[in-house]
Amino acid sequence: MSTASSPAQAKTGSLMSMDPQRQAFLLLRTVFTVAPIIFGLDKFTNLLTHWTIYLAPVATSVIPVPAQTFMYIVGVVEIVAGLAVAVRPRFGSLLVAVWLLGIIVNLLVLGNFFDVALRDFGLLVGALALNRLAVASQTDGPA
Repeated sequence: MSTASSPAQAKTGSLMSMDPQRQAFLLLRTVFTVAPIIFGLDKFTNLLTHWTIYLAPVATSVIPVPAQTFMYIVGVVEIVAGLAVAVRPRFGSLLVAVWLLGIIVNLLVLGNFFDVALRDFGLLVGALALNRLAVASQTDGPA
């Protein structure tokens, strides 16, 4: 099974004319760029939810700051992770995967929101798939 584009497909440049592997790469790269940036920015506004309800109390005992301050730090990390996916998808996808693993562990320690932990596990698998597609496409810069 060949994944190379034909010269005609390369000339048109439309998403639908690309091979499925490239389409999947671009879709995952876009989602894992935009979503962490939006969620990171929301840590400063709490428009989507009040994020501190998802924070295990042990987190603020390890890093002795108020829960909202902790969320500001989380927001910055998420924004950086999203930008890393945009600029260096092979690295950024692994950063997002590790970050999601941290969120999953936090939710399990909290002993609540198991549905969110399961969803985040699915996202972690998606971030790892993005990493594999980035390696396969040998793309680690702007598309």
